[in-house]
Amino acid sequence: MNTADKGMSLQVPGQPKARYNSLYSDDEMLDDEDSTPWQNGELSSLQGSVYLPKTGKLATAAKEDSSQLSAVIRMGWLDKNPPQGALYYQRRWVKLDVDYLRYFDNDKEVYSKGIISTAFITDVNRVGELKFEVATSNRTFIFRAESEVERDLWMDALEGCTGGRHQRYTMNSGLTLAPDHQGYLELKGLRSKLYTVVASDKVFLYKNIDDYRIGVGITSIDMNVGNVKDSDRRSFDLTTPYRIFSFIAESEQLKEQWVDAMRNAIDEALSNSEVADRIWAEPSNSFCADCGAPKPEWAAINLCVVVCKRCAGEHRGLGPSISKVRSLKMDRKVWTEELMQLFLLLGNERVNSFWAANVPPSEALTPSSCSEDRRRFITNKYRQGKYRKYHPLYGNQKELNSALCINVQCSDVLETLSLIFCGADVNCSTGMASWPSALSLANAHSQPLQAELISHNLNTELPSDLDGAMETKHYLPSPCVSHNGFLFKTASMARAITERKAREEFSRRWCMLNDGTFSYYESDKNSNPNGTLKASEIVCLAVDPPEKHGYDNTFELYSESERLYLFGTDDPDSHKEWVKSIAKSFIPASAEPLLRLGFERIGRLKCKDGLNLQTSKVGWFALVGSTLHAYLENNQGEEIHLRKLNELSIQQDNEVLVLVERGRTLYIEGERKLDFAGWCGAIQTAAGSGGDTLSQQQLTETDIPVIVHSCIGYITQCGLTSEGIYRKSGVNSRVAGLCERFRQDARSVRLREGEHQVDDVSNTLKRFFRELEEGLFTLEDARAWLSIAAIQDESMKISQYQLLLNRLPRVNKATLQALINHLYCVQRFSELNQMNLHNLAIVFGPTLFQTDGKDYTAGRAIEDLIQHYTLIFEVDEQQLKKQLEEITVIIQVREKLNTKFPSTEPGGHFICTVYLEEKKDTAEQHVKIPGSMTAAELTCEVLDRRNIAVKDKEYWSCWEVSDKEEMERPLHYQERVLPILHSFGTDSHLLIKKHLAMEAMIVYLTSKVDVSKHGMMKFREERSILGLGLSSGSFHDRYFILNSNSLRMYKEVRSNRPERDWPVKNLRVYLGIKKKLRPPTCWGLTVVYESKKQERQERQQWYLCCDTQSEMREWYATFLSIQYDGNVWPQDGLQQTRVSRVLPDTRHGNVSLIPLRGSENEMRNSVAAFSQDPLALFRDVR
Repeated sequence: MNTADKGMSLQVPGQPKARYNSLYSDDEMLDDEDSTPWQNGELSSLQGSVYLPKTGKLATAAKEDSSQLSAVIRMGWLDKNPPQGALYYQRRWVKLDVDYLRYFDNDKEVYSKGIISTAFITDVNRVGELKFEVATSNRTFIFRAESEVERDLWMDALEGCTGGRHQRYTMNSGLTLAPDHQGYLELKGLRSKLYTVVASDKVFLYKNIDDYRIGVGITSIDMNVGNVKDSDRRSFDLTTPYRIFSFIAESEQLKEQWVDAMRNAIDEALSNSEVADRIWAEPSNSFCADCGAPKPEWAAINLCVVVCKRCAGEHRGLGPSISKVRSLKMDRKVWTEELMQLFLLLGNERVNSFWAANVPPSEALTPSSCSEDRRRFITNKYRQGKYRKYHPLYGNQKELNSALCINVQCSDVLETLSLIFCGADVNCSTGMASWPSALSLANAHSQPLQAELISHNLNTELPSDLDGAMETKHYLPSPCVSHNGFLFKTASMARAITERKAREEFSRRWCMLNDGTFSYYESDKNSNPNGTLKASEIVCLAVDPPEKHGYDNTFELYSESERLYLFGTDDPDSHKEWVKSIAKSFIPASAEPLLRLGFERIGRLKCKDGLNLQTSKVGWFALVGSTLHAYLENNQGEEIHLRKLNELSIQQDNEVLVLVERGRTLYIEGERKLDFAGWCGAIQTAAGSGGDTLSQQQLTETDIPVIVHSCIGYITQCGLTSEGIYRKSGVNSRVAGLCERFRQDARSVRLREGEHQVDDVSNTLKRFFRELEEGLFTLEDARAWLSIAAIQDESMKISQYQLLLNRLPRVNKATLQALINHLYCVQRFSELNQMNLHNLAIVFGPTLFQTDGKDYTAGRAIEDLIQHYTLIFEVDEQQLKKQLEEITVIIQVREKLNTKFPSTEPGGHFICTVYLEEKKDTAEQHVKIPGSMTAAELTCEVLDRRNIAVKDKEYWSCWEVSDKEEMERPLHYQERVLPILHSFGTDSHLLIKKHLAMEAMIVYLTSKVDVSKHGMMKFREERSILGLGLSSGSFHDRYFILNSNSLRMYKEVRSNRPERDWPVKNLRVYLGIKKKLRPPTCWGLTVVYESKKQERQERQQWYLCCDTQSEMREWYATFLSIQYDGNVWPQDGLQQTRVSRVLPDTRHGNVSLIPLRGSENEMRNSVAAFSQDPLALFRDVR
């Protein structure tokens, strides 16, 4: 979309007029300078390639941050001869450093319009008054200074920079650095590709490869302030504090190469090789301590090992309490002289004599080892301490502490390392008042390397088989649990179990749970266990359904090291006792209430909630049926009803499970893949429909099954005027398919007009109630409901119905009220659908009571409920009246416009898909749109759902976006949303995002004395309908005057009579112009004029282009101010426009109706025929 300025902002009057920076240098521009998409201060379009904050706000910071200025020899203003030797000059800010001559639009710019490599400058000569030329082998650049003195100074500086240098650089390249990666990339928003070169810590942009070879480019980007973000398919973004460069590679494979090259350039820019060179001076440090890869650039400073990048990633996964990972090149401040001396003294070889003393050859890593093998090895090596060399004093805490205090007084740091990681307490008391700790003792005896080692391990978590205070709080088991007995066990696995395990795959093992350790033995006679699993390592316990595997009762244990253990037994009592005991051993006391639940899965997960997305919390969770019980850090227990979630999705490459409920969003993170995958599957299953009773369905917030809610809403919108809606049969295969989709996941089903037929949806609803297990009225009370229908006294009948209504389960009561509300509304429009009270009762009586329909008893009960709906359900009649009025309006609008609408909500509300900030599936919000809802209310509704607080000076708005026309406009905060939806095409959508220009617009309007505006703009009509004799294929200059009443267009400034005159109130102004119209500038407006003449709707569309961004903003702001009488934004801010919409609980929707023609008596006469042959009435409908 060529939308002009998604984040547009107006300049404050009185500021200097901004200069715009074109991407191409002005001696190689493809078009007029002002038409280029790289401009100052904006992201010009949705596909815009560059973002730059407002001119003038980062001048100082930009100069200080840019390394380009660190070696600047001379800078100042010069006039430069533009392309093709035009007669006029353009003022440029020019900088010269030892490598490049650069020129910019102004002195605030960070990125140049053009660069000339000094290595390729062949000559510098005077060429006339105040002018001088800079010549390369095949191009000449002419500059003009303000004085002779200034010209001479520039020439001296250039000659001093280039004297003799160009003869030394004979390479066929425009870079003084060897390129790491080069090729063509497309920059979004441009018409051609740029030759891009990544060299060392910089990225260079050239128009083509020929310019690269002769050293004449566009700009260079210092990567010390860059960040590369992978986008979709072939796209990626290079982000700096000043601009965003959005690139498109020629293929996905090439994109990966570009991303890697630029990320390496960032690392290079931030690196400092001084530390690495010194650390590598010890030969063993030049190879990774874990896999042996050469030139490792990372280190675990508390473990004293130097490791490669891939192993460093796995070290980070252990957490900083185990491994403190630092870079040799980027974390310069960490590397004190003492720390470097420590690494040189120890070296990887000596340190591995402790950490890797007992590594089996089959478990050793190589540089090509996969991530899973690295993770397993590094966890075993440092978290478990599996391969270390045990100290002779291991297990004797007192002796270890004494030995540590003695050893820190000498220089043997390897011994100190061995003592610490075999259990010595670095915080133990020395017994000496003057030097109470080992650290103070080392300092007192002038042992700085000992002190350095101790200081980095004051809070280190020791290998996990060392019980003690190092364990973090949430890993501590509950009070000691003991249990033993025989279980059947399979081999442990590193992946989820996807198939049934036969009895033959299990082996009988004697199992013991004691002192926080679960051990299993070959038999009860053996003293050495086959394996152990500490309670602190267990992260999840899953209880399998009966007979899932060869043994009737099984359970699964998931460990911290990504292993799965399956145990089974045929004894249900033994199974229950084991599950209870194991759960009690690893669930902390703070979450002990979870143990009293009949859980299917219990364990530990990391999560974030909607109020704090900055830090993760450790939570303890238990899944019981369709309810997820949770105990988060420092919080009371809470319940999440999974079948009532608004949204359930897995995002970010299957690493985050998102649970959205009313007023809150919970993000569960995949800390470990194995148990997280199990949790995701279990939660998704539990959130689906669990059976054929009402309470087992996926429910709305008001306890109505989603299938009922969706069908009622769709039929209310699309079938309320359809004759015979419930009597007509749908296509059986489509009805069955729709029922199955709702059964699998009702929350994901979206009923859309055109895609789904009304009769299919109505039959889906009826089939749901017909097949409902236990029925809507329950098996116990169904006969009582039918017997009340025979009571003659109306008041007694109503009171009896109310008694039975209050006896219904909560979900049944809410569902019945929603359905009867809908049927009541249906019969109120029987003149359109031919479905009066009696006809509805004939259809729904047998359906809801699940009878054979041989008599009218069931129909009479339904007729009573509909007829006395307001009394039985105690409905507010004013609310019901308002609901009916809204439905009437929808019917009228529908008949008038004959428009297809989005999905709808019960009670006549539309359901509209609204996107937050960008159009993608994860940003979708489905919102009820009442007829009275304004743009501000819709904006607040969406922001509330995502728990986004509106800060001061933030102008969140609702935008109408047309993909086809490539234009958009922010809706005025008081504008009604429903009429906009009615006028929508299929290529339009609503988007909630910040209006970045609003504050500047308000400032501009406040400074205006007169409400009117006039000036030149370029004009083009949609078609030759205006009778102006203009060619429809091009833009023409026209003079416009905008006042409080009209917009007038004149051929030129001196014209007396306008060519056209449009009333302002009938104009709708959009930002952006279709690219295929080839607008002469980026700053375009699309104007739509609508009027009604002689009962005929007239619509005209034309386009206006401004010369500058600020002009376009001023025109747009003036349009908006005139159309809304100066009320551009609420004085008290967006939050004050919120409306507390109290929607009646009774307004749950309307279902389609079945019409029967004829008088009331004729209708009643059909009852007898219906009793004899219930299908006869259906056969007559064609």
